[in-house]
Amino acid sequence: MGKLAKKVALVGAGMCKFGRNFPLKRNPDMWVDAWLQALKTVDHGIEPKDIDACYVGNYSSDLFNHQGHLGPQMADLVGLTPKPAARFEGACASSGIALRQAILAIASGVHDTVAVSGVECMTELPTTGVTDVLATASDSTFEYPAGATFPGLYATVASAHFHKYGTTAEDLMRIGIKNHENGKENPFAQMQSSIKDMMESKLKKIASSGGEAPDWNDEFDFLKSRSNPIIAYPLRLFDCSLITDGAACLFLTSAEKAKEFTDTPIWIAGTGQGSAALSVHDRKEITSFIATREAARQAYDMSGMGPKDIQVCEVHDCFTIAELVAMEDLGFYEKGKAAEAVKNGDTKRDGALPINTSGGLKSKGHPVGATGAAQAVEIFKQMRGIAERNRQVSFDVERAMTHNLGGSGATCVVTIYQK
Repeated sequence: MGKLAKKVALVGAGMCKFGRNFPLKRNPDMWVDAWLQALKTVDHGIEPKDIDACYVGNYSSDLFNHQGHLGPQMADLVGLTPKPAARFEGACASSGIALRQAILAIASGVHDTVAVSGVECMTELPTTGVTDVLATASDSTFEYPAGATFPGLYATVASAHFHKYGTTAEDLMRIGIKNHENGKENPFAQMQSSIKDMMESKLKKIASSGGEAPDWNDEFDFLKSRSNPIIAYPLRLFDCSLITDGAACLFLTSAEKAKEFTDTPIWIAGTGQGSAALSVHDRKEITSFIATREAARQAYDMSGMGPKDIQVCEVHDCFTIAELVAMEDLGFYEKGKAAEAVKNGDTKRDGALPINTSGGLKSKGHPVGATGAAQAVEIFKQMRGIAERNRQVSFDVERAMTHNLGGSGATCVVTIYQK
């Protein structure tokens, strides 16, 4: 994998508040919110006239909202027409792909500055409708007719990992607990409550109603109870990411232009994209995602870095097992060893390798088409030292990574950032 022909910089990043925003806000409203948040982070300002193109990551506005052709719609809202505008789709990796394509367009010299949008409004449909739309990212010939859903597919991955490496449900619970602790400190997250907060709130409600208090000594007791029902064994409710509406905005530019916008650019060191068979049953191995390994290989080769160089990472935790698998596929830990690292606290905000300081998809939320761009927003904030509340890591972040997965691991984009 060769180097980028020209240096590319991330000079601004922002997102709207994630959550169940419909019907008060739809894709256009959330995109403008994210745009305005991103503008605040560009030190010397940026205007529509400075931007050459708008790349939109969106999974399925056609089915969620009966609205296609988002490229020009999003561009028009912020004054970017008649400049090029296009939508990119790769299931949950849609805006990760849009980000990568913007990087390549700038590195090739086609554009100097690109605005990247990630946007998705899911809650216009009921949960059953959302589940059906999401299932179109699986194999419609074999998986969909058999009733396979993404909780079911990732439960299969979890079961295989449990069997092969001795991973336990408690290992996955630790990931959820950690991500909710981080999300509690993120004002843009959908669920700003720790697992402990939710447990204590439940206990208060039971006490106020005169009910018999359950015997919960800690978060693990709570997560093993009926308050955390099994969705698809062994995955429970709090192993699953949230149905979310949201948008994120990124401004990328060339080295020549970067100084016009900021004195502290975040440089793109490397980016890669991988793919795999759409059907889980068509893969030789399901405790590891070849698309992640390939995307990481490309990004590491392009950047000249390795796993030990990464200081902070946002990984795609659509389910807790997905975070565990990603930690191993990205080379941070040997196969079967990531659970031990989580148990030791290595991936906490004050650990050796903070992972998902935003709260991840689990707490921040997962508006599928917006997730990849939102991951980059968190990395931008951590590297600039501007993460809100108590979420900022204690050291100066020089090198970081985003990992954006699509479907049940059939698409993956990995991007590495450096100062």
